Amino acid sequence: MQIALTIAGSDSGGGAGIQADLKTFHRFGVFGTSVVTAITAQNTRGVSAWEAVSVPLIRGQLDAVATDLRPAALKSGMLADRPVIEAVAEGIRAHRLEPYVLDPVMVATSGDPLLAPDAVSAITEQLFPLAALVTPNLDEAELLLGRPVRSEAAMAEAARQFVEVMGAGAALVKGGHLAGAEAVDILYADGTLHTFRHARLATTSTHGTGCTLSAAITAQLAFGRSLLDAVRDALAFVHRAIATAPGLGAGHGPLNHFA
Repeated sequence: MQIALTIAGSDSGGGAGIQADLKTFHRFGVFGTSVVTAITAQNTRGVSAWEAVSVPLIRGQLDAVATDLRPAALKSGMLADRPVIEAVAEGIRAHRLEPYVLDPVMVATSGDPLLAPDAVSAITEQLFPLAALVTPNLDEAELLLGRPVRSEAAMAEAARQFVEVMGAGAALVKGGHLAGAEAVDILYADGTLHTFRHARLATTSTHGTGCTLSAAITAQLAFGRSLLDAVRDALAFVHRAIATAPGLGAGHGPLNHFA
């Protein structure tokens, strides 16, 4: 059995963050470990409060996992603020952990902010160069680049910039927020663009889609699968998970992580 690590916030509603990641790891047959970076009070309606975990405790969690249950792949999600980002980057470098999937979580599905405003540059400066893959959605891509990303052409250009200018190994720009009959996602890896299209589903059960997708990619990388195959199968899994969502809660409901 392979081990995967998630470095992310806790979602009390169970649909995103650490909880979604561990469910997804289990679904793909890897043993999940975790470093909790923040505690949120949230449900399907939104995030009512959150606090970052202390930097020494984050460092301690990361050291404990890396020295005894070394992951074959890892991902990060909610990193809260600049000191947390810097501590995570330091730990990844110190323990030489790879491959690393960076989901630059900045805003919850409900629209609630999950990252301190001054921390965006820390993500690009500290974490992008360590990442085998970054997986921003359109809102996150716009915050990272400081310009609109609202077309397939703009998505492709953003993906190229994340790799060629900002130093990520590869970039998957997620187009779920684009209008149209299809959900379009664009991967830039090894100098090549790959476009994935899935029928758009009419649903409000989209809480934790980004967390679940990056965790599914990470789980497959832990088994040594190619990045392209891992991304393709993870996108198909998330599409099934949305299509078969259990319909829980009164807001943006969770996915079916057993799909």
